[in-house]
Amino acid sequence: MERSKPVGIWIRVSTEDQAKGESPEHHEKRARYYAESKGWNVREVYHLEAVSGKSVMGQPETQRMLADIKNGHITGLVFSKLARLARNTKELLDFSEIFREYNADLISLQESIDTSTPAGRLFYTMIAAMAQWEREEISERVAASVPIRAKLGKPTGGQGSFGYQWVDKKLIPHPREAPVRKLIYELFLEHQRKKTVARVLNERGYRTRNGSKFSDTTIERLLRDPCAKGIYRANYTKSLGDNKKWVFKPKEDWVFTQIEPIVSAELWDHCNHILDEQEKKNKKPSRKAVHLFTGFVFCNCNSKMYVPSNNPKYTCFECKNKIGITDLEEIFHHQLKNFFFSSTDIAGYLNSADQIIKEKEELMKALFDEKQKVEKEMEKIYKSYIEDEINSKDFGSLYRPKSERVSQIDDQIPELQGEIDFLKIQYLSSDQILNEAKDLYSRWPELTGTEKRRIIENITDTIIIGTDDIAINLCYLPQSPLSASASSKLIASEQRNFRGSWQR
Repeated sequence: MERSKPVGIWIRVSTEDQAKGESPEHHEKRARYYAESKGWNVREVYHLEAVSGKSVMGQPETQRMLADIKNGHITGLVFSKLARLARNTKELLDFSEIFREYNADLISLQESIDTSTPAGRLFYTMIAAMAQWEREEISERVAASVPIRAKLGKPTGGQGSFGYQWVDKKLIPHPREAPVRKLIYELFLEHQRKKTVARVLNERGYRTRNGSKFSDTTIERLLRDPCAKGIYRANYTKSLGDNKKWVFKPKEDWVFTQIEPIVSAELWDHCNHILDEQEKKNKKPSRKAVHLFTGFVFCNCNSKMYVPSNNPKYTCFECKNKIGITDLEEIFHHQLKNFFFSSTDIAGYLNSADQIIKEKEELMKALFDEKQKVEKEMEKIYKSYIEDEINSKDFGSLYRPKSERVSQIDDQIPELQGEIDFLKIQYLSSDQILNEAKDLYSRWPELTGTEKRRIIENITDTIIIGTDDIAINLCYLPQSPLSASASSKLIASEQRNFRGSWQR
């Protein structure tokens, strides 16, 4: 039996919301009923009552929650709506990235987002795209100023290379580091081994700027840097994103300025020639590519299909069935449009759920109406008592049952709201699915391979390659709480067959 998922509940209710009757207790009950519907275990409740939503990242309760996420104490956070988690867009994106990094889920009841489901995980994809867009906008603004500053010989950010320092906006040799930088070239010319140079430096007590020992990687980076021979290179790299590697920009974008050298150009060229020759001899085979649909493509003979190194096609090694990599991606892209933009594909699945949700919402409204009615009656009874129209005994017998009824309604409302939240998240509205899908389909050509692969993992069950057709089984639809088997049959039926028009 699968262990119950440990989750936390996030409570942040403003004074204005409390005045409207949205008490912290109401929000907690609503979240608990949803967690109970999912069979989850509520381990923690994080209270941020009367805390501004403009910035919550620095709050002690926020740090406690993030610590619980990172150490696995909880693997999901339930809250009433995204604005309750954070009103600051940047902080919301930060939360999303932290949760995704630690494989934890965000569950927003108001927006019907539950990232523990395949449909909800699309939220991570979309919000990650927003974060990437925001980073790129900032990066472009910064990048636009870098070439100008570099051509003027001004600092472009960061410290100078080891052996150099910025003084009055000029890059000059560092009095303590420059001799070590020169020694690196001399040792490499003598030993012609990066690890040997690092070992000798460490044994002599030299350390990098941050106090770490030298490594062969650091030695190569310093040997390759043309600063040492008096050529400062700027605007030549760019980052691929957070926690990703840096890559070189086109050479025409590089900016070079003359600075005071530490070693001669001849010594620098000689060392780099040795490095070039060593790379040619010891060039390692490239890492095996992970293709977009690896693990999802099957032949109709039930064998898994792979892409061999000498042929850009998914191939069945049993019956030699094949399909091109690009052909399959085009078909999958076309499938997204056909599936998501056909109203009949999801209408039947959603109609019954929409009806159930509508009935429960009507029941919710009836409870609110009844509560208002009972509270007015209580007010009349109290007024009669104040005006001495009834005695205290009659007041008690009349007022107590109505007060008990209000308490019962207060208990029923969050329970019913929890059921509605559960249904809404299980059966996302057709508009939400179609809007997300439309954006996903239109942006597909612009997505990176990593983003495409993540989407495929979230919404794809299997892809069956037949002799004359292809069956793509999408599994983004949430499971029905009414019948797991019925849901699996429904999901399995959501496929399209494409007759062969690809090159074998």
